[in-house]
Amino acid sequence: MIDVLLVSVAETQSETLVAAARAFDGMDVRLRLVAFSKAGELPDSSLFTERRSFVQKPAALGRELAAVAKKAPPPKRAWIHAQRDSWLGSQARKAKVLVALDPQAVYTVWQLARINAGAHACYGVAAALRAVADRRERPGHYARADFLNALPSPKAAARSAARRTRTLPKAVALKALGPRVLRTGPGARAWRMAVTAPGLPENVRFKLAKRVGDGLRKANRPAGAVLTLNAAAEQSREPRHRADLLRTAAQMELKRGQVPVKLNEAIGAESARADQQWKKGNGKAAGASLARAMELAFHRVLHFDRPESPMADAPEAYLAALHSGEAFKAMTAANGRTHKPAEPPADRPLRLLFVTRKNANFLTEIRDRYEHHADVEVRSLDIASEPDLDALVKSPARMAAFRLGANPAFAHTVEERLRPFLDWADTVFIDWCTGPAVLFTAVDPGTTRIVVRLHSFETFSAWPFLTDLSRVDDLVFVGAHLRDLTVSAVPSLRGPEAPALHVIPNAMDLRRYERPKASDARFTVGLTGISAVAKDPRWAVAVLKLLRARDERYRLFLIGADVDGTLSPAARAYADVYEQEVASLEPSGAVRRLGQLSDVPEALTGVGVILSSSVRESFHCGFVEGAASGAVPVARNWPFFADKPNGAHTLFPAGWLAGSPEEAADRILAVTGSEEVWLAAASEAASFARLNWDWSVVARLFDDLLLSGGTPRPEGGESSEIRALQP
Repeated sequence: MIDVLLVSVAETQSETLVAAARAFDGMDVRLRLVAFSKAGELPDSSLFTERRSFVQKPAALGRELAAVAKKAPPPKRAWIHAQRDSWLGSQARKAKVLVALDPQAVYTVWQLARINAGAHACYGVAAALRAVADRRERPGHYARADFLNALPSPKAAARSAARRTRTLPKAVALKALGPRVLRTGPGARAWRMAVTAPGLPENVRFKLAKRVGDGLRKANRPAGAVLTLNAAAEQSREPRHRADLLRTAAQMELKRGQVPVKLNEAIGAESARADQQWKKGNGKAAGASLARAMELAFHRVLHFDRPESPMADAPEAYLAALHSGEAFKAMTAANGRTHKPAEPPADRPLRLLFVTRKNANFLTEIRDRYEHHADVEVRSLDIASEPDLDALVKSPARMAAFRLGANPAFAHTVEERLRPFLDWADTVFIDWCTGPAVLFTAVDPGTTRIVVRLHSFETFSAWPFLTDLSRVDDLVFVGAHLRDLTVSAVPSLRGPEAPALHVIPNAMDLRRYERPKASDARFTVGLTGISAVAKDPRWAVAVLKLLRARDERYRLFLIGADVDGTLSPAARAYADVYEQEVASLEPSGAVRRLGQLSDVPEALTGVGVILSSSVRESFHCGFVEGAASGAVPVARNWPFFADKPNGAHTLFPAGWLAGSPEEAADRILAVTGSEEVWLAAASEAASFARLNWDWSVVARLFDDLLLSGGTPRPEGGESSEIRALQP
């Protein structure tokens, strides 16, 4: 039996429609009638298997589409209504013969034939009768065409979308590519094929791919959206289109907590786009592209909200697309300084300016020391308290454009606001290599010495690239492993105008932690600071489970806020599993969450073993403070640096380290097996921590750094002297 779809648009008498149906008597067909008339005006005849009006109410079309339909000629107005009718679309795909019963219906039948490439499209009953007869006589000939009925023609979809893109408002085109169509596998595949069809005009391909991608996303087919955008990018010859499509696809994946499948290509495309703009002399546009490239390269999902980072193993390879770009090289080029920093004054106190932006947590002991130093005069500047300056560091694109010479207003504002501080200070100590470092190196510091301390997260960010490191005299790291990783990632630290590099531990008053242990502390394992995924508290839970399999007296104290799962889907995925594991252990008392505490030293009196479960750290103050409290230290050999020359294995004694939860559990069981052994190990660890990392020891290194005039810049790009403590 052959399905025939009759389409009527003009005002036709019911008798005429019935007469058309009777012409098919005895031909073994199923007749369906669709008409652009009210449902009550359709002929009531058993000759039709189904009858339907495809007139849509204005509310169903939407305001913009209804306005377009009202102004359109009758044939196009009918099609605007018809393409919104899902029943009509379904029947058009089933039909073997599509019949326009009047001239105004020809346009709608033509459009339906573009959807169903295997059907006969006819004008008039006579032509339809011939098509039915031919199909009955040659069924094998039409088998392939009938098979193609299942999918819309990709070329037809492309042509139709191109027409919509050029002639209809955006809202209309979006409705034509709406979620209802794209939720179906055939519909999604057909549009994806249309997007990659050969010969499609560049602008049409780009606009179509963006709209199909957006439609697939709204249809809850994100993987299909990414596939479509990436496939279209492969066919794009225009750098700006390729960059936009790859970046959009990558951002979709990152929003879902995934590492983009074409991450390197997306970074490289934006870098290439920046090069194109840079060659044209458009520094502002080049800066915007570089900012987008760096936003992708240093997205938090990649480096902070998962226990791995694509940059950890080979930073130079990971960042190769950035490093090789001409615009990037121009952005990170050294501007230098006109004068060397002056020697410390001999006739007055040294003027020392501490600069932060909100986070001064690691400055307490340092600033307190020099505020009470007879030969030092101290001032402090929090950039967050200066609205004009703070606004400048909130736009990476603006900062990148400035480094490319395209934002003179940036330089003017910074010069005007910071020059009084630079004129007053002999030395500026900037804690964290972030926005303040960018600002203070945006202008020539004159004879003022610039010292910047980099902690950890900055290495996995764009900040070192936006900072003019040729104007930094001394760059301080809190760990040799972070120095090595940062030097590999930042070419400016390997050049002849690189700053002198230092490794100085964090400032910690470890004497505060010398308190007697509770009687039951020996079997309590502690972990401090667990809010970040990089702390990997699940590793500590795995250690606890191994311990309790041997002795149920062991328990785990979690000190600090829980893992923050609100930061991204990747962080949420980790936090959800962590929550399940911890919640299952809490009822038995195996795990206690102590939360944020105002007196951590007091809480540590109940801890007999302190863990470092992190995948990476800059120094891990909480772990060292735990050791200073008399808790036996057991540190995971931080995976980010385990196979590197420096890491936890060079920062801490070998006896403190564990390569796996099993090794950690074995060490804890051995050292807590008896009270005597535990007390001896705890006392040894506490002494070691205080002798090497207490502020009374580390303060001398800061005196050498800040009061003596610093280390001369290295010659020929070689590394400067490194000031480091060796356990």
